[in-house]
Amino acid sequence: MATIVNTTEEEPMLAVVRFTAELAWADAGPEVADPEVTRLCLEAQEHILAGRWLDMASLMLASADLLLTSPSRVPDKDLECILSVICSLVTKAGSEDQALQITDLICAKLTQQPDDKPVLRLKVLFSLYNLLPSPYGKAFVYKKALELSIAGKATECIIPSFKNIDSFVSEWGIGNLEQRELYRAIARILKDHKGMTKEYFNFLNKYLATFKGSDDDSATIGDAKEEAVAAIIEFVKSSTLFQCDLLNMPAVAQLEKDEKYQLLYELLKIFLTKRLDSYLEFQTANSALLKDYGLVHEDCITKMRLMSLLDLSSHCYGEVPYSAITSALQINDDEVEQCIVKAIAFKILNCRVDQLNQTVIVSRHTERIFGMPQWQGLRTKLGIWRGNIASAINTIQANKVTDEGTQGMQGLMIR
Repeated sequence: MATIVNTTEEEPMLAVVRFTAELAWADAGPEVADPEVTRLCLEAQEHILAGRWLDMASLMLASADLLLTSPSRVPDKDLECILSVICSLVTKAGSEDQALQITDLICAKLTQQPDDKPVLRLKVLFSLYNLLPSPYGKAFVYKKALELSIAGKATECIIPSFKNIDSFVSEWGIGNLEQRELYRAIARILKDHKGMTKEYFNFLNKYLATFKGSDDDSATIGDAKEEAVAAIIEFVKSSTLFQCDLLNMPAVAQLEKDEKYQLLYELLKIFLTKRLDSYLEFQTANSALLKDYGLVHEDCITKMRLMSLLDLSSHCYGEVPYSAITSALQINDDEVEQCIVKAIAFKILNCRVDQLNQTVIVSRHTERIFGMPQWQGLRTKLGIWRGNIASAINTIQANKVTDEGTQGMQGLMIR
């Protein structure tokens, strides 16, 4: 005869309480263990019936403490399943505040021993993140996951999520100070990972951009000096970065009057606003500075030539003579085309070479700095294009009316 067992959503919770309680009291013998297991299960049932989910979370986490401190006694899959059941309590909470309280308890327990199975702990935190409806709760859990990944030396597990940070920040609705803390933590993680130089520079920029130069920043902007220096070094050193807004950032601009870093600021200014001759003059007077920051003179020359080419393109109104290029870049005539090809390969220049007239006709070039003047220039161009399009549409409509009138007259004549 078949036995019908009544199943409910609460059963997994009771099963977790029973399993963890039996494991916790296993060494005490049945005479001691059985009453304790029964007591804990009855207490859990009371919490479930009364809807006391915060108390239920405290009970389950206390019972599961042995699993977290001695995870080798339980297979990872079982441990993950148990912790996931505990995390599901946030979906039963009667209010957002209660869900956040449960979240706080779970996070506190998972981050106690970050070096013990950090990957599994992070996986559970990500599951908790996905269960939370509250943007604030999601931001809180992500921050805890970030801290755990650092403490547990498992940052490779959280790095893939960095590509979605912009959408996360928008969803969370966190303030400027919280964003600043987040970007700084991410930048420090990326700093130690090879092959992520571009991402590191990107988050340094995000961090530095949170300083608006307001009175509110006056007490803390000095803390950004090291990151500002790091951003300058990364930009100058990079062979693929040719545009940045660092000069316009108050956190970077403060270095201009800093006794220790003013020369480094001057170097950035040369790369973004001047040409090769200025760099060579600077290097002659400050060769030790470049070495101190790990900058290679030959690499700087190579990049500075491309930066100088961009500067030429912005001042020659579309046509750059070979003679101007050889003079500014300090190269021979037969090296001009090689330099142009390199600029095209880096996608910082669109042009065609007129070998007969010894000129380079530029259709597009990257702006080294994209600040207010560049935005205003773009606005002007868009206005001109808009006017041209409107004129073309008017011309087409006028021709259409003329054609229709002509066809009508022809019809009358035929009749």
